[in-house]
Amino acid sequence: MSTTLVTTVAELKAASASLLAAKTSTHPGTLGLVPTMGALHEGHGALARAAVAENAVVVASVFVNPLQFGDPLDLDRYPRTTEADLALLDAAGVDIMFAPSVEEMYPTGEPAVRITAGKLGSLYEGASRPGHFDGALTVVAKLLHLAHPGTGLSARDGGTRQPYRAYFGQKDAQQLALVRRMVADLDFPVDIVPVPIVRDPDGLALSSRNRFLSGREREDALVLSRALRLLRRRADAHEPLDIPSAEELVHMIPGVELDYLEVVDPETLAVRAENCQDTPFTGRALALIAAQVGPVRLIDNVTLG
Repeated sequence: MSTTLVTTVAELKAASASLLAAKTSTHPGTLGLVPTMGALHEGHGALARAAVAENAVVVASVFVNPLQFGDPLDLDRYPRTTEADLALLDAAGVDIMFAPSVEEMYPTGEPAVRITAGKLGSLYEGASRPGHFDGALTVVAKLLHLAHPGTGLSARDGGTRQPYRAYFGQKDAQQLALVRRMVADLDFPVDIVPVPIVRDPDGLALSSRNRFLSGREREDALVLSRALRLLRRRADAHEPLDIPSAEELVHMIPGVELDYLEVVDPETLAVRAENCQDTPFTGRALALIAAQVGPVRLIDNVTLG
């Protein structure tokens, strides 16, 4: 069965209800949602396949959300590749691709009431892109509501199987942390499923923005994953992480401007002050990095310990 393309909320609800009824007539099943902004690549393919493996019906949304863009030029140049996106989702076995217009998602114009990302949303990526995570959480909240398969149990009903799952890549670690927090704090009846980063063989994390890199810029961008691997090797050996030396590795590449390299708690993203510089590393942490490579801002991360 090929992926069905729908563009309205009414079509989405009708198609998902019909498929759920057909696929779960004898056994209860779940619906999986894969929210994306399109320009899909193999990282999104991994999200889709993970959802297909665990759910009776899978919906992938493709929507370039204007609330996430502070610069109108950045919004305009974000790639729209609907036909290629549909082909990738079809190959992964996704049932429905929901590709609404801006008017369909925001029928009364930009929403007057939005989800606020709070203090965590102002750090790291939020510091460089003010308001970005407010826009991201607002559209994710809408998508979670629109794709919801029906009545279900809140996340606080501990131990009860969730009726609904949504899949997010670990490359966008801050977004993942914020979505998890929103779902927990506001009792969304959905289980958030993280999916590991997908990389090219040379180590570069897949991103829709990689297509804007020249050959030289792409080679320069590999320093991000090299710096993260350096920290991971030190963490695995229980050595001091010596973050300044990892930063210096990035500074040595003229075409790369480092924004931040931080080692943080994997859940709260609070900076880990202990076991990072002068003492042997213990426990678990997440190393986050962001840099400007030519015209492109890239982010990456790796789990330590």
